[in-house]
Amino acid sequence: MSHEGEYRTRYAAYTRRKVVVTAALALAVIATGVYAVQAGSAGLTIGEVVRALSGADGGGPASLIVWNIRMPRVIAAIVAGAGLAIAGAVMQGVLRNPLASPFTLGISQGAAFGAALAIIGFGAGMTGTAAADAVRISNVWSVAGSAFAGAMVATLAVLAISRTRGATPETIVLAGVALGSLFSAGTALMQYFAEDTQVAAVVFWTFGDLGRATWRDVGVMAAAVAGCGAYFLWHRWDYNALETGAESAHGLGVEVERVRMLGMFVSSLVTAAIVAFLGIIGFIGLVGPHLVRRVMGSDHRFLLPASAAAGALLLLAADTLGRTLISPVVLPVGAITSFLGAPLFLYLLVARRRSA
Repeated sequence: MSHEGEYRTRYAAYTRRKVVVTAALALAVIATGVYAVQAGSAGLTIGEVVRALSGADGGGPASLIVWNIRMPRVIAAIVAGAGLAIAGAVMQGVLRNPLASPFTLGISQGAAFGAALAIIGFGAGMTGTAAADAVRISNVWSVAGSAFAGAMVATLAVLAISRTRGATPETIVLAGVALGSLFSAGTALMQYFAEDTQVAAVVFWTFGDLGRATWRDVGVMAAAVAGCGAYFLWHRWDYNALETGAESAHGLGVEVERVRMLGMFVSSLVTAAIVAFLGIIGFIGLVGPHLVRRVMGSDHRFLLPASAAAGALLLLAADTLGRTLISPVVLPVGAITSFLGAPLFLYLLVARRRSA
């Protein structure tokens, strides 16, 4: 066999393994989604779920539970998990920092501050009477726009710090922690001057919960994730070039600062769209890309789709665990993902210091 034929064989095996891993993650998402629709305090069987999905039960109680409660929640978990994971993967790539994610850089907290400002200050949210309806967004575009503005303030601050001389990955993450604390303090200050019902509503909203998602919310989030995901895939080769370093990427014709700025900008847009509807969901953007990168490498042609599938799987599994762990009590998914992600974050910090 010639060298060219050997290289082609190796490349085919290389791509086949990555496609198989991505397909396996996608199948796991589908299987977990089916279980998530069936699991819960209502005690639905698989047969009832299938009949409800196919419309064979004639709009009975099972159909109402599946289509009005379970399916919006499951689809929201898949869309939000995929969006946060691809945003984290791009942030890690453009900043060349494996600790970067919307949560660790304070971008999620910035978006939450903006959304809370719209809810409390601009009257864009209404309080409900039930726990599952504690906040109902009356002006979705006002909340999403304010969340995006808050996310962009955090993003610009992170980019400014990353461009300073001697800024290490640990420095950038510590700056993100400081920014997150600053925005959290601002949110707490607004709550201090708000009415009791507004405070209760915002506190519940910032937990991060998928139960409040409606089909309209899912549609807006899906449009944002799909559009931003397409942009990321279009620039996959630019992100691959950045993995070799800024100077090498510039030599390959990549406009490094432009790619970095737009990558962070679009990542913030995805994060803001998700936080505006679901609240803060931590560590999915860190855990998903990191686990996939260890298996798939840093080739963004495969890393981005696999990260999206891994993020969807992690968030869907975490939400299902929160709904079934002490059923009928439903735990907020933001707390579950923080319990899962915090140990990995500490491990990454320790591992980086040992390798330094």
